[in-house]
Amino acid sequence: MKALVLVDHPENKIQLLEVEKPVPTEGKVLIKLKAAALNRRDQWIREGKYPNIQMNTILGSDGAGIVEEVSAGVSSDLIRNEVIINPNIEWGENPKVQSKGYSILGMPVNGTFAEYVEVEASKIYKKPTHLSWEEAASIPLGGLTAFRAVFTQGQVSAGQNVLISGAGGGVAQFAMLYALAAQANVYVTSGSADKINTCIDLGAKAGFNYKIEDWQKEALQVSGGFDVVIDSAGGDQLNDFIKMMKPSGRIVFYGATNGTPQKLDMFRMFWNQITLQGSTMGNDQEFGQMVTFINEHKIKPILDSVRPFSEIVFAFDAMKAGGTFGKLVVSLND
Repeated sequence: MKALVLVDHPENKIQLLEVEKPVPTEGKVLIKLKAAALNRRDQWIREGKYPNIQMNTILGSDGAGIVEEVSAGVSSDLIRNEVIINPNIEWGENPKVQSKGYSILGMPVNGTFAEYVEVEASKIYKKPTHLSWEEAASIPLGGLTAFRAVFTQGQVSAGQNVLISGAGGGVAQFAMLYALAAQANVYVTSGSADKINTCIDLGAKAGFNYKIEDWQKEALQVSGGFDVVIDSAGGDQLNDFIKMMKPSGRIVFYGATNGTPQKLDMFRMFWNQITLQGSTMGNDQEFGQMVTFINEHKIKPILDSVRPFSEIVFAFDAMKAGGTFGKLVVSLND
């Protein structure tokens, strides 16, 4: 079968190669992929910026396809089911935090950038019928990360003011869609006026360009303050968020691309009872809750582009170049 493999090459770190088709071992199923989607994680692995990198691994955490084979002990009723894949591996017993043995599909375990993938039978969920293969494939990692940030950690509910930073990112876009479905008042930030306008077209009340001086004052004036902020960048802007929070507000961050703040306005935080909460991709129970939520609200992920699997390296290059809006997806349809 064809697969995108991480290799020890001085220039071409990811290569489409012919590899052996997996045979499902005990408790697992074999899925024929119909579509797969890229995440920043994949590009970071390509660039060597991810911990515990293992060469000769098939990358990819997001995918949707059809169950083709099952191992002994797994119900044959699953064969021919159309499914999406939960990329969690060994989350552990505690739903609040992942175990020390936790990992994500697509390294160290072979992932979804292949014609076939072997996964645990417990990690497959029926594909939402209102979604195309490409839309369904775009959900797992980014969708689950956003779901945990918005609902488990952020506790977003109807009528609350929610600010989602960096609206060009895939997780941020899922967070926006979820918060809108929950009937929250959604606001976004971006360095692109076009992306802000697109978010407003999708239902956001307003957006703020963080490249413009004093955007924070405008955001506070327009919104009246925020109950929840969902952020992936961290850095000194955390203090800007603290100033814009309503009393007992929650700042949830699932990344720190801007690093740590030089200082933190702890006085304002304790006086206003503000919570600063870290978050990661969600647990297995949250994945099921997310699929139910997507089905109930008929949520459709935002796609930037769909390419044939043969052009997946070009999709990686597009991600590296930036400027995309929505998920980058590759199709494996025959």
